[in-house]
Amino acid sequence: MNKLLCMLELQQKLNDATNGTGWEKGVTKNGKKINWRRCIYMESAEMIDSFGWKHWKSIAQETDYENLQIEIVDVWHFVMSLVLEFAYISKAESVEELAKRITQTPEYQKLSTDAALTFGTDDILMTKIENVMRLSLIPITPEMIGALIEEFFDLAYLGALNATQLYRLYVGKNILNQFRQDHGYKEGSYIKIWNGLEDNAVMKGAWEANPDMTPDDLYKALQAAYPA
Repeated sequence: MNKLLCMLELQQKLNDATNGTGWEKGVTKNGKKINWRRCIYMESAEMIDSFGWKHWKSIAQETDYENLQIEIVDVWHFVMSLVLEFAYISKAESVEELAKRITQTPEYQKLSTDAALTFGTDDILMTKIENVMRLSLIPITPEMIGALIEEFFDLAYLGALNATQLYRLYVGKNILNQFRQDHGYKEGSYIKIWNGLEDNAVMKGAWEANPDMTPDDLYKALQAAYPA
């Protein structure tokens, strides 16, 4: 299974459901303008708060590496959305061709390891995050898209996320959000505590029990465990 292709397809499906088909033209089904670049730099700015960077406040704050990884995945949603939008507008390649090309980049290949990765230093990580922010502020060109993808994968690597971990965190969040919506989240009837465990913990346990499951399998596992 091509994990990158799977993530791109899930992001396309999520954007279609949330924003309406044709969102690639830059407007939602409700007429709201979409700016994926702004999403990227605003979420990246939030990522900086995972570090104790302020010299005037909370000077003993330790780096929250778990939150850092969650924020990296949040930014990944928006990076993929921008890449999908650009591919649609430029009509340069299909999603399948896009996924194949990206998986062949040196930066993605570096993530394609089963070895446990270690975190970069805080200064290096913050510089890499700021590089992602900087790129998201310049006009969209093929070169900008390529550089943004490279910088993001470097950030994931320094954030101790290999390709499999990035995939699992992304898919887990995507499928759990879908499951919540399908089971009354908007209406307020959704049950978040399942037999004493938060749904996030149940989802994580399902992944750990069967690391090779597909997104559909994960949804079915959540369905089987849901207490309602």
